[in-house]
Amino acid sequence: MNGVLDGEIVALDRVDAKVEAYDWAFARERADEIAAHWAAISAGKPSMFNGRVMLQHRAAIEGGVFHAGYFEADYAAFLSWRDFGQPGPAIRNGFAMAALRAADGAFLLGRMGDHTANPGKVYFAAGTPDREDARPDGTLDLAGSVTRELCEETGLTLDEISVEERWTAVIVPGRVAFMRPVGIDLPADEAREMMLARIALQDEPELSDIVIVRNLADCAAYDMPPFMMPYLTHIFGGE
Repeated sequence: MNGVLDGEIVALDRVDAKVEAYDWAFARERADEIAAHWAAISAGKPSMFNGRVMLQHRAAIEGGVFHAGYFEADYAAFLSWRDFGQPGPAIRNGFAMAALRAADGAFLLGRMGDHTANPGKVYFAAGTPDREDARPDGTLDLAGSVTRELCEETGLTLDEISVEERWTAVIVPGRVAFMRPVGIDLPADEAREMMLARIALQDEPELSDIVIVRNLADCAAYDMPPFMMPYLTHIFGGE
C-alpha cells in the first residue's frame, strides 16, 4: 500500500472512505483560540455556520483505490487549523469536486460569494464532507457529495448532467481534492446563463458568478486554490 504525498495527481478507480473515531489533539487543546478565531472570521457573516464536518486523518493508495479514514470535527476547528498553519499531525480536508465540463470542452467553475469562508475564490462545486455524507454502514459517500454540492450551488438537476465513474486525486498540503468528471450537454455560455438564472432565485446563494475556463491562459485572471491549476494543467496538457 503506497503512501500519499503532497504534489501528487493520481488517477483512481474508487475512493474507499470510512468514518472512524479519532482524538484530534488540536481541537481539544486549543479550544479557546478556536472560539476566538471563529468569532473574528464569522463576524458580519450570518450564513457561516459552525456545523460538524468530516476530516481525513489517514490515507493510502493501493491498486487504484484511495483508502481514507475520516473523523468528525467542528467547522470552526477546521478553519482555525487551516488558518493557523496546519499544526500537529497531518490532517487533510478530503473533499469531492464536480469537474463540470460543457459540450464545447470548456470547464465551468463557481466564484464564491463575499459572505462565504472563501470569498472570491474560483473552483469547482464542492464542500467539505459532513454528516449528510455518512452512510449507516460507516462509509462516507463522496460520490453523493459530488452531485449534491453541484446541484445545490448551481441549481442544476441530476437529469441535466452525466457523471463519470472515475476519479482524479489532487493532493496538496492539508487537502485532497477528489475530482470527478461531470458533463452537461450544452455549450459553456448557454450553461452559464442557465445556472446564473437559477442562482438568482436562491435565497442564500453560495456563488456570485459562474466562470468559464477554455484553456490554461484563462486561469490567470482568477484566484484559484492550489489544487485547481494542477488539475486543469493535467487535463489540458493531456489533450
